[in-house]
Amino acid sequence: MDINWYPGHMARAKRLLSDQLSRVDVVIELCDARLPRSSRNPDLKRLMEKKQRVLILGKSDLADPALSAQWLQIFKSQGIPCQAIDMNKQAKLALNLIDRAAKETVDRAAQRGIKKTVRAMIVGVPNVGKSTLINRLHGGAIAKVGDMPGVTRANQWVKVSPYLELMDTPGLLWPRLDDPLAARRLAYIAAIRDEVLDTAHLAIQLLEDMIAMKPQAVADRFKIKDLSLRGADLLDAVCQGRGFLMKGGIFDTERACKVVLDEFRGGKLGRITLEAPKKEEEINDQEA
Repeated sequence: MDINWYPGHMARAKRLLSDQLSRVDVVIELCDARLPRSSRNPDLKRLMEKKQRVLILGKSDLADPALSAQWLQIFKSQGIPCQAIDMNKQAKLALNLIDRAAKETVDRAAQRGIKKTVRAMIVGVPNVGKSTLINRLHGGAIAKVGDMPGVTRANQWVKVSPYLELMDTPGLLWPRLDDPLAARRLAYIAAIRDEVLDTAHLAIQLLEDMIAMKPQAVADRFKIKDLSLRGADLLDAVCQGRGFLMKGGIFDTERACKVVLDEFRGGKLGRITLEAPKKEEEINDQEA
């Protein structure tokens, strides 16, 4: 399945982000803890190279904690301040990272008798939880939130404390999703709209990937008796196991596709990380 999705608002978002960088003290890069490699935009390295930045692995409650620990160790060894965060319970851990990243700027201002208001920008690919993080830090719903990419369409500033302001930015994908595996995994976590994808093909690929990683979880969740099935037969098995039948006993594959994707995204199959660190990532940072 080829995925090449770069709508017009993505290009505008990149221009806006570049323009706003001069106005911020710290850049917070937010990725999905289930995809610590593929959900990091390589364009951001070039855009942020002169800025203090921190990396947050969001949705860590959905990811394998052992693999999250491995990724954090690698990022820290590369000099990247980072933290894995459960957005619903641990959002304020991000404040410690921001404070440390902004310390030098704050101290310089203090030497001149100024109480510095730190301005931080949150960036990342679509649907990693940027607006959710801002709302948690703010203590209420102020940034638009949705379970699909493209909800945030313009930059917006949010005052989190008297001396901290956060900018929510639209999710930014890169123009060429030329790594088909990375593109597919981004589609799994809804960083790309389902409406522009072949969801049947995507759901089947997700099932096959999950069988390779967590066979028992797939068998138990979808009541599949034969895990050797592949392709459309596998989707039919989900329909049969979960009772997704229409009039006349016809399999409701559309419903099965939606359930497979939704239940993976909601963590119903357990805590799963789709990417383990590669050996070369232990030596140097190719994406940071």
